[in-house]
Amino acid sequence: MIGAQSDFDLLLDRIGDARIVMLGEATHGTHDFYRIRAELTKRLINEKGFAAIAAEADWPDAYRINRFIRGMGRDVDAIESLADFERFPQWMWRNADVLDLVGWLRSHNDEIDDPSLRVGFYGLDLYSLHASMHSVLSYLQSRDPALAAEASRRYACFDRYDEPQLYGEAVSSGLTADCEEEAVAQLVELLKRRSELLHRDGVVAEDAQFEAEQNARVVARAEEYYRMMYFRGVSTWNLRDTHMADTLDALSAHLERMGRAGKIIVWAHNSHVGDSEAMAHRAERAEITVGHLTRQRHPGDTILVGFTTFNGTVTAASDWGGAGERKMVRPALANSYETLFHRTGVPSFMLLMSDLGELTGALHEPRLQRAIGVVYRPQTERWSHYFDVRIADQLDAVIHVDHTRALEPLERTALWDRGELPETYPTGF
Repeated sequence: MIGAQSDFDLLLDRIGDARIVMLGEATHGTHDFYRIRAELTKRLINEKGFAAIAAEADWPDAYRINRFIRGMGRDVDAIESLADFERFPQWMWRNADVLDLVGWLRSHNDEIDDPSLRVGFYGLDLYSLHASMHSVLSYLQSRDPALAAEASRRYACFDRYDEPQLYGEAVSSGLTADCEEEAVAQLVELLKRRSELLHRDGVVAEDAQFEAEQNARVVARAEEYYRMMYFRGVSTWNLRDTHMADTLDALSAHLERMGRAGKIIVWAHNSHVGDSEAMAHRAERAEITVGHLTRQRHPGDTILVGFTTFNGTVTAASDWGGAGERKMVRPALANSYETLFHRTGVPSFMLLMSDLGELTGALHEPRLQRAIGVVYRPQTERWSHYFDVRIADQLDAVIHVDHTRALEPLERTALWDRGELPETYPTGF
């Protein structure tokens, strides 16, 4: 079973001096993908000097982990540092595999005396409109109460909406004016006052300022995202993935200001990590991915790694906002890369596209690829979970685990426990 230290030697050779390594996943709820990504992440940190993990998670929630693993927060243990992951789907980050990784990161950092050299954990996403506003206000209140009062006045534009989707719906319906000007003005103000707000030198001050700036960026991008959700012809997908790519660049620059090499490991779904030019449904809709954008912006410095599985179990909901269930992953469809890999009879393996030579011919052909997010509907999976891709162009490497098992949430519900499948499935013998 892939996962031993030596299994990744060839991949680390392929990575070489690349500054951005993206580790995908075919689902948001598979233990095997998290386990392998964690082992790869540890080696990239120890052997290649990577300075940060950037995950498909909200900035404020992930930053709480960052504080803990770098010895800057108030949390007493790893599980407490995951407490801000309250929004659906909690199991993506509140699970046993992430808990183990956070514990390892803290132990790793505790051996490093210089705080600026400790590994960080950051979020790439833009959904945290209200939490990010709160973080900006908290920062300014500790630095300059007058600036905090002005920021509070600007952000009051959002006060009547408990949920950002309601804000977007009201704006699109013409029921209220948008808050774009206020959100952008606050970001500009923070950037303009950067040197003034940095009252003292050092890692703590620089980190706090960067955290606030990024939260202000999230507010501005989230405002645009939710405002555009209800307008036809606008790709909110592109807004989101562009924000992720911009966040990577801002984070890399921040790490370099701190005296670090801006080398970052990305944890996200294959649908974000893969190059959109090789994904037919993305190309047809003129949608771009963070993998494609980063390849463009940093040619030769970006490595994209994806994961696939043939069958097993997965943690996913039946509907958006629903409880996490342990669901059966059906055997992959015939004309898919997953079935092609299954026919090798090898339980797990890794393919490096650059090392396959003429053998990559079949991997340049369009085939189906399965993508399971936080919702899995087996009864409609051909239409809701499969897409045509050219995998050799989509990714630099693929790790296939033929039979996988579900991610274990920290809060196991009765619904999740009931999802256990008998070992004799599907025959019942």
